[in-house]
Amino acid sequence: MTSHDRSGSQSSTGARSAADAGLDLDRLVDVAASILDAAAPRFTEGLGAGSAVDKGGSDFATELDLELERFIASELSSRTGIGVHGEEYGGPPVDTGVVWVVDPIDGTFNYSAGLPLDGMLAALLIDGDPVIGLTWLPLLGTTYTAVAGGRLHVNGVARPALATGSLREAMISFGAFNVASRGRYPGRWRHAALGEISKRSSRLRLFGSTGVDLAYCAAGMLGGAVVFGHNAWDNAPGVALVRAAGGIVTDLAGEPWTIASHSVLAGAPGVHDELLTLLRGLGDPAHFAPSISTPTATNTPAATSAPTAPGTPTAPGTPTEEDTQES
Repeated sequence: MTSHDRSGSQSSTGARSAADAGLDLDRLVDVAASILDAAAPRFTEGLGAGSAVDKGGSDFATELDLELERFIASELSSRTGIGVHGEEYGGPPVDTGVVWVVDPIDGTFNYSAGLPLDGMLAALLIDGDPVIGLTWLPLLGTTYTAVAGGRLHVNGVARPALATGSLREAMISFGAFNVASRGRYPGRWRHAALGEISKRSSRLRLFGSTGVDLAYCAAGMLGGAVVFGHNAWDNAPGVALVRAAGGIVTDLAGEPWTIASHSVLAGAPGVHDELLTLLRGLGDPAHFAPSISTPTATNTPAATSAPTAPGTPTAPGTPTEEDTQES
């Protein structure tokens, strides 16, 4: 078992919440780690699995997503007595009480293509605050764990706190990108952000996996990570890792990250501040939204389109905010 040293932590609020709830975080993270270890061989065997469930737009799940979530959720629930909310099957609310969140395959497109930048994610939330975070990258043989009030552990070894850095010397990961996308952070705003970061950072990387982005940020391989998306199962595990590493986590507007946030901006001290200043300098993302043209009146009656039925998938190439999390 790994003992998660509580010294040098950025905040002990989550640890106090866990103590108040009567939770032994060290025991729980060890249980969760053993479950992900047990699931890892099946994860590795299934590399290259194709789509089994069309989730709308360009998103999908493989049959292995479903299989792994059933296994992980069943084991977590039976061995810890705590409910589980998974990406594929849902579960209890994530903003209240004590609940696990699970993403059985983060980076599904990578995984289906045979790329190794994908993994299994899990976090324990107390009233929406991640007090345990786990990111398992079986194809790379790397595991990341953290508990509130403790330090980041990589492959079971405690890591030192992140040093203060500068954007000029840092690699930055950037989330889902499509210049035609709409939503809270339109594609044109993302294009502008990508351009500005590229002028000032050492290198930009688009890994296609929120879990990888945030784990690598926590480990110091990346100086910062720009994440578009709001899913608890994608963001919460990595947020716990970055916090334990002494990094800074907000949303893209600089507000403190919460389970209800629609984005993540994570980074080492110094780098996060520079990234935030740069992004704020772009202006309100809403000003980058594509304009809706009004048809010009003519003598010929204009044809009208039937309204789109609720739940109809968005046309390919024009993803909405719901499609912007890495998958």
